Amino acid sequence: MNAFVSTVTQKGQVTIPKSVRDNLHLVTGDKIEFVLNDRGEVVIKPVTRKVAEVAGLLSKYKKSHPISIEAMDQAVAEYIRNEAL
Repeated sequence: MNAFVSTVTQKGQVTIPKSVRDNLHLVTGDKIEFVLNDRGEVVIKPVTRKVAEVAGLLSKYKKSHPISIEAMDQAVAEYIRNEAL
């Protein structure tokens, strides 16, 4: 088990160490969940999107022909921008 120390700022913010972000595959804009267990410990978990939710992102691009990779990328990027607001 690896342990990491971070300092809480006046605003209640902490920096997640790079090695932890890398291990959890976190990028800017990702959401994380803090789970407090019965021992008073906090477990940090990335919030993952359900397949159905991600599929719904593409619904407005639905056409009679297959969607392009570029259109998929655009839809996902647009969703991420809207979530960051």
